[in-house]
Amino acid sequence: MEVIDVLAIGRDALMTTVMLAGPLLLLVLLVGLLIGLFQAATSIQEMTLSFVPKLIVLVLGLIFLGNWLVAVYIDFFERMLAFAPELLR
Repeated sequence: MEVIDVLAIGRDALMTTVMLAGPLLLLVLLVGLLIGLFQAATSIQEMTLSFVPKLIVLVLGLIFLGNWLVAVYIDFFERMLAFAPELLR
């Protein structure tokens, strides 16, 4: 196993992580920004006003993006299994 192989596996793992976490984090970030603007405009500083909508959007994101997220993870896992014989040399 060469250094370039280790770097390729690491890069692939990082890209898969970004693809899995990125869309959900972006959704939560956008909702947090909107709630922050609303709280600043109305001077309401209730903690649950920030937490509950983010949780709801995260669950909805998992429901709508779940199949795609699982497909990305399975694709990564299959690539790693195909690469496994190279690791044993």
